[in-house]
Amino acid sequence: MKLTVLAVGKLREAWVAEGCEEYAKRMRGKLPLEIVEVRDTAELEKRLAKSTRAQVWALDERGKQLSSDELAQALKKAMDHGEAGLTFLIGGADGLPPELVKRANFHWSLGRLTLPHRLARLVLIEQLYRALSIVRGEPYHRA
Repeated sequence: MKLTVLAVGKLREAWVAEGCEEYAKRMRGKLPLEIVEVRDTAELEKRLAKSTRAQVWALDERGKQLSSDELAQALKKAMDHGEAGLTFLIGGADGLPPELVKRANFHWSLGRLTLPHRLARLVLIEQLYRALSIVRGEPYHRA
């Protein structure tokens, strides 16, 4: 199974880019992770159309909040059921357009706080790494 993060915008702040790269590096060899940066929503839609076999999760403030353990369970379920992949959508400064949110298989909220979309990407990638660590029984996650 492959994980893909489709995100509007480039990471400009070095510390955010370094954090994302650190967690992406930790995932290498355990589960494929692709991070795709697009310029705008139109490009996001085009890229999404190419990944038709993957389940789509939209990061949306109105979505369901998950604990790290619940995310790990969802990841394990997708792996056990032979999903081709999971694609996570992160919009730009104004979020995702409603039509893209509607197309998603799952709507996920990282919490009630308003996060800059670049920081949301870092939190997402760290939580994916944490969930994979939980699934694999590795010591990174300590409840």
